[in-house]
Parts: sequence; C-alpha cells; structure tokens
Amino acid sequence: MAQQVTEIPDLTVEALRALAAEVMQIDDVRLDRRGNLVSPRFIGRLRMEAQAAHDAVSPRFQALGYTALLQDEREGVALEALPGLFNPAPSRLWVALLLFALTIASTFAVGSQDLVDGQPVFNLGYGLSYSAALLGILLAHELGHYIVARRAGVAVSYPFFIPLPPPIGILGTMGAFISIKEPVPNRRTLLAIAAAGPLAGLAVTIPVLLIGLSLSEVHSVAAMHQAMPGQMYFTEGNSLIYAAAKLLIFGRALPGGGEDVFLHPVAMAGWAGLLVTGLNLIPAGQLDGGHIFFSLFGPRVAQIVSMIIAALLLAMGFIWSGWFLWAVLVALLGRARAPLRNEVTPLEGPWRLLAVAGLLVFILVFTPVPITIVTP
Repeated sequence: MAQQVTEIPDLTVEALRALAAEVMQIDDVRLDRRGNLVSPRFIGRLRMEAQAAHDAVSPRFQALGYTALLQDEREGVALEALPGLFNPAPSRLWVALLLFALTIASTFAVGSQDLVDGQPVFNLGYGLSYSAALLGILLAHELGHYIVARRAGVAVSYPFFIPLPPPIGILGTMGAFISIKEPVPNRRTLLAIAAAGPLAGLAVTIPVLLIGLSLSEVHSVAAMHQAMPGQMYFTEGNSLIYAAAKLLIFGRALPGGGEDVFLHPVAMAGWAGLLVTGLNLIPAGQLDGGHIFFSLFGPRVAQIVSMIIAALLLAMGFIWSGWFLWAVLVALLGRARAPLRNEVTPLEGPWRLLAVAGLLVFILVFTPVPITIVTP
C-alpha cells in the first residue's frame, strides 16, 4: 500500500524561502520526499559563514515547525527544511542495566576458564579480573562518547552492552554502543563525540595491557600445544601497539624463536580493547573512524572512501574470513550520511589535528588478522 504524501501549503514554502533568502542566494528550490513527508530544499550560495547562517535561520525554521539542515551539494549549498522538530524519547535505563549485568556474566564465564594439567577448570580470580578489565575498557569507551555528547547538548542513549556467552563468544561480548537520537550540530561536535570514545577507551586499554602482559608468561609454542591436547583454541593477532607492548615488557618480538606469550586474562582484556578500538576506528560508514573521516573531508569524499574500504575489507576476507562480514556492514552503513545540522563548516586548526590523530591511532591499533583458530 502506497504511503500518502503530506503536501506543504504554498504559503509555508514561500515563508521558508523568504527566511532562507536572508542567508543565501537561492538558485533552485526542490521538494524532496522523505517517506510520507515533503522537505523543501533551497540550493544556492551562502551570504555569510555557514555556521552563522545556520544559527540565524534555525530558530526561525523551528517557529514554523521545521528543522534546518545545512548540507554540502555538488550544485552548492543546500538548506533543507525538515518537517517536524526533534524531541528524543528518554532511554530505558533498566534495559541498559540488564544488558550490562548479562555482559558481566558472559565475560566472567569466558575469563574464568583455566587449564590445569591440560584439563579445563574454573578460576574465580581469572573470571573477575578479565570481566572487570574488559568491561572497564568498554565502559570508558562508551562513556567518552556519552559525556562529550551530553556536554554538547546532543541527546544520546545510555551505553548498551552486547553479551555473547561461550562457546559462541570468544571474548564474551560483541562490545557496546550508544545511539545518537538527533542531528549533531556540526562537524566539530561530530569529531569530538566520535574521537572521545576510542581515546578514552585507549587510555584505559594501554595500562590494562601492560599490567596484563607483566602477569603473563612466555612459553614455547610446542609446550602450549602440549598443554591443550585435543582442544581447539585461538591465537591473537598483532597490531603495532600490541607488538610494541610485548617488546617493552619482554624485551623481544613475540611470537619468535618458537616462543609466544601465554596471556593472563587481564592481558587478553587489554588485547581485546585494542581490537575493539581498531574496529571502531575503521574510517568508513557510521563507525567512529567513519565519523572522524567525515568531519575532516566532508560527505562526498567520505562516501567514496567508505566504498573503497568495503572493497579492501572484502579482499582481506581471504586472509581472515571475519572481514567478509565487516565488508558487508561497511558497504551498507557507508550509504548513510552522518546526521548533522550543519555539515558545511569545515574543521580548522587543532580540530583538524585531532581528526588526523584519530586516523593515526587507527593505523597503530588495527589488527589485520585478529584471530587464528588452532585446531588439534
């Protein structure tokens, strides 16, 4: 059944056009369909700086019941009047707390697994230390997003954790997320929200990793195989930071010389924190790295690069099969634009440096082959 399109009275369009004309030279007017709504789009050139133009017209659009969106287009700048005003509903705290409790249980179940004389045994200390370390990293990441977003006046959900108990989940969780409930004001705010999560998470991850590695031991690979006869297990991949951390703690590159580090659960949590940070910083789609790239280069370049990243991940799937799924996710998410009220104003000065730093962190923490399954 076709949706009925809600038409806009001509007088309303003219009123919106008159307001738009105060901040821009209008070359074209379009009526775009968004579901069952019609959004007038005024395309042309701004008469003033983009943020000043948006600040001037936004409250007057709101008085008519419209949200002003300033967008970059091939033909120039588009000022869209989106019907309706954003009034985000409050998040359900009990859902967030329930998922967090379930994720505590699932990560505890993963971390509490130990081997004694080749036999799996329950280890309370391992379970508590792994769960606390990993959830501390993930919580720091999500609170980074949450606190910066709230300080900027952007409505976001509570952090929602995703439990994934064994044997399905190797780490006990698929991470956590928050959702942005309204358009972000501009690129600078988008960058601040996007970068805050990985940087806060990394600030916790690195000391957790170093402490965990200091509790870990180096064994011969052959001895590790003998300690787990007939059991399937996985070995973790190297990122530049992870390899450097092992070099710092053990004084040599590992794996090497037939030896590798047998990770303490706290070290495993630290490695998982690096992995999650690297995945989130992939510069594509609606990932943190995609938002950072968008804020730095704008929508057109970001969309093209998202498709290139999807193709590269597809090719990397022949090295690690998990990249096939990520290629599909990036290809789907790369089509959507980050919701900005003003996407035209570029980053300047230290904000550009912050965006570049975020992309450099991605290079340092990205793990090309995250997990290798070893079968008996």
